[in-house]
Amino acid sequence: MFLKQLHLINFKNIKLAQLQLREGINCFVGSNGAGKTNMLDAIYYMSFCKSFFNPVDSQNVNHDNDFFVIQGTYDLNDQEEHIYCGLKKGQKKQFKRNKKEYDKLSNHIGLLPLVMISPQDDALIVEGSELRRKYVDSVISQYDKTYLDQLIKYNKVISQRNVFLKNNSVLNAEVHNMLDVWDIQIIALGEKIASARRQFLAELKLVFHEMYNFISDNNEVVEFEYKSQLNADDFAEDLKEARQRDVVLGYSTKGIHKDDVEFKIGGYPIKKMGSQGQKKTFLISLKLGQFIFLARHKKVKPILLLDDIFDKLDRQRGDRLIELVGGDNFNQIFITDTQINRIEPILKRINKQNSIFEVKNGEFVSYQMNE
Repeated sequence: MFLKQLHLINFKNIKLAQLQLREGINCFVGSNGAGKTNMLDAIYYMSFCKSFFNPVDSQNVNHDNDFFVIQGTYDLNDQEEHIYCGLKKGQKKQFKRNKKEYDKLSNHIGLLPLVMISPQDDALIVEGSELRRKYVDSVISQYDKTYLDQLIKYNKVISQRNVFLKNNSVLNAEVHNMLDVWDIQIIALGEKIASARRQFLAELKLVFHEMYNFISDNNEVVEFEYKSQLNADDFAEDLKEARQRDVVLGYSTKGIHKDDVEFKIGGYPIKKMGSQGQKKTFLISLKLGQFIFLARHKKVKPILLLDDIFDKLDRQRGDRLIELVGGDNFNQIFITDTQINRIEPILKRINKQNSIFEVKNGEFVSYQMNE
């Protein structure tokens, strides 16, 4: 799979761009704020129906306009796929595949598998558990539609339960009876979701270790561990015991919506003990492991987006990363960087066709094409 053509109108600081893209490596080079990352975000948008950076769709419209359009033409299993996304402020977003609008955006997720590695990934380490859950959920949802449906249902149940809790401050028999109804669903859906998360993370862990050991030259011991309340001996009883607290707080304190994934280096939390280079290596390895995982399950090589990837990596780790992405496991790669003198030597060492685009003030000019 690869993206052949991309057409943008009024997306962030990009007022107009029409690009012909390579199946190998496409590089966007320019100063900070020029629009390089915005271009990657548009590509991400076509896979996930939303921005990687800003979930508020209207805030992705160019400031001087009231709409944006993203259009892409893909080669997917030797078939052309045309994707259209249009948004006008105050109106419903349109998302179409081959001119046919989706009934539900969730039906699109997984069609165009994609992995993005960005400086914003640091939040997976330094921020709270919600981001790590969302990361796990987004990967599984790309290859398991049943999981996505279960997750949507679970979140709806939790939302309804929370509204009920906010409107009831006394835990009486009637409240207990209503909570029984929701808790049956929380347990049934939660067990399926937790099981899928455990299975995914167990398989991801194997590839993650392979990636990390290669990039770091086996210099560190890293690990991640899934923490779920459903591992308790009697989760149903835990839900009941938490009801008084739930009523006081006005929200549900138990369930798989509180799960977490612990990242460790040398047996300690990497958040506290890891250097910047170790943290970046950890996140890159996690995402590359995700890439290999998706490729195996989808039978299609995802698109790989590398945003400012070489910052904070020493020369040795950067060289090993180049060696990895230059291999046959990867097909179409998009790279952003501020320095052309850093990109050119990299491209010479990777045996893939490539293009370089110079980016200035949201405008893209192709100034080098190599076979």
